[in-house]
Amino acid sequence: MAVKKVDTIWMNGKLVKWDDAKIHVLSHVIHYGTSWFEGIRCYETAKGSAIFRLDKHMHRLFDSVKIYRTQIPYTQEQLEQAALETIRANTMRACYIRPVVYRGYGDVGVNPLGCPVDVAIAVWEWGAYLGTEALTDGIDVCISTWNRPAPNTLPAMAKAGGNYILSQLMKLEAVQAGYSEAIALDVSGNLSEGSGENLFLVLNGVIHTPPFASSLLPGITRMTIIQLAEELGYKIKEMTIPREMVYIADEMFFTGTAAEVTPIRSVDKQKVGDGKPGPVTKRLQQAFFDVVKNGNDPHKWLHFVYEK
Repeated sequence: MAVKKVDTIWMNGKLVKWDDAKIHVLSHVIHYGTSWFEGIRCYETAKGSAIFRLDKHMHRLFDSVKIYRTQIPYTQEQLEQAALETIRANTMRACYIRPVVYRGYGDVGVNPLGCPVDVAIAVWEWGAYLGTEALTDGIDVCISTWNRPAPNTLPAMAKAGGNYILSQLMKLEAVQAGYSEAIALDVSGNLSEGSGENLFLVLNGVIHTPPFASSLLPGITRMTIIQLAEELGYKIKEMTIPREMVYIADEMFFTGTAAEVTPIRSVDKQKVGDGKPGPVTKRLQQAFFDVVKNGNDPHKWLHFVYEK
């Protein structure tokens, strides 16, 4: 999905024109993948434009950077306000928000300490990540031949740019084989996550999702769906899930800021359930979209952008 240009991007404390938002070719991030980022959505709800779980996303950004022994030269509150400022400056009603922290131009060596820590926040229009029909009809996925990193290698709990080279390999393999997405296994052969989504399975009325120890990102939408499911009376199990469980699951779905709640209708060309989004998936979709589309927000997850 091509990025639609807007007027300005926030860079290191000020708004700059979109076409002037540039970095040096010798910036550390280009050579060594030293960036950390977030994907956040601003929805045009029935009650006004609002960012979904802005505080949780920004907190995770700081956690990601901390894991890599780096410090952001701004406070979380400053970056939250910068996100709001950027949306308002571009008069967006709904958009995707991309804060990114990266090592800039300084030393060109593995040691990053001689390079500055720069921060940018961009916004742009973005629709359904996996296509408009994915949310209603579901998608076809495969088990990737690429595994998630073993424990004590690349830290999966950090949303770091370099980690996503593996996600690209997964996605390319899946798309070139005719699938919409892939599911990775962890180093032990158990289920982990998609290339950019967390994974849920429903079996005998119980919702299952892999634990953080299976090398997956602590998703904000994942956290949200777990809470909504519990409030709706569903039983949730965070547990190690063997690969073969995908072939007997009644329902499966991905969650993520981009994917939202996307049903999975087949894995490796085998139908999940009857090959259509199931009742649990649809009920959780409904609960999620009631917040982000209708603006019904008893949890105070929405941060409204413009004064009412």
